[in-house]
Amino acid sequence: MLIQEKPEAKYEIIREMTSRDNNLLNLSMLCEIAGVSRSGYYSWVAAEPRRIAREERDKADFVLILEAFKYRGYNKGARGIHMRLLHQSPPVVMNLKKIRRLMKKYSLQCPIRKPNPYRRAMNEMRSSNVAPNLLNRQFRAYGPRTVLLTDITYLFYGRGEKCFLSVIMDAYTKQVLSYVVSESLEVDFVLETVNLLISKHGVSLTGQTIINSDRGCHYTSYSFIQIVQDANLRRSMSRKANCWDNAPQESFFGHMKDEVNIKGCNTFSEVKVAIDNWMRYYNEERYQWSLAKLSPDEFYEYKKTGRYPLPVESP
Repeated sequence: MLIQEKPEAKYEIIREMTSRDNNLLNLSMLCEIAGVSRSGYYSWVAAEPRRIAREERDKADFVLILEAFKYRGYNKGARGIHMRLLHQSPPVVMNLKKIRRLMKKYSLQCPIRKPNPYRRAMNEMRSSNVAPNLLNRQFRAYGPRTVLLTDITYLFYGRGEKCFLSVIMDAYTKQVLSYVVSESLEVDFVLETVNLLISKHGVSLTGQTIINSDRGCHYTSYSFIQIVQDANLRRSMSRKANCWDNAPQESFFGHMKDEVNIKGCNTFSEVKVAIDNWMRYYNEERYQWSLAKLSPDEFYEYKKTGRYPLPVESP
């Protein structure tokens, strides 16, 4: 069994044996039994101060990693931690390799997103008012406010209660431009999401702006079609049973459900507060690797002004 251990573990056992008063074996015999060399053992002993110093540095760095991991109460992966450290004041530069090593060393894990099992129910509710797939997965080819993505997801909370979330996001900046949480799946809350979009961001939208959705009944309704046409937006729809045609929106919902503890809410009002808090965090402080390590709001301002806000790195 000892032969299968790492050299460091063998050296530790040898040191323990030689320090005992009743030990009858000399160092050479112990090294021979363990299958290691005497020089290797002496080198390991001599390097102990460096190992202790490295361990202390690892502990100090892990404290920073843990603070970034738990920032605002939303767990993050290695990239999220790296970007959060860059946005601290003063900025902390720590490479991904080191962050991943320390997360593994101290058993710090980020939750993994799971597929949405309720998508099929919405896909079954369709009508014939289907728009062509104008987007064709060109999510980030045209700049801000040109491609908008919209979708609905279920939110389960309390003792099996559920509500619904409608979101419209900018595919280029990943900003959530409008959202509505509803206790009902009626089409009205989807229309309210579009109205909020127009009232908040109508001046930045143009006749070339595409709003892409799936083929669910909410987006093929005459009310939705009319309000989109009145806003001078172009409708686009994903192909049948093809979630990849709206992939950024699906990814957004997956990350949100990983980070927001909706099940811990007991009332619909608590769910709304939790979603509101996370949406502010997402737009303002949830940094994304693909957005030059900025938050969606920061990235939008960067693209408008050309000024990169991080002092320690360039995009």
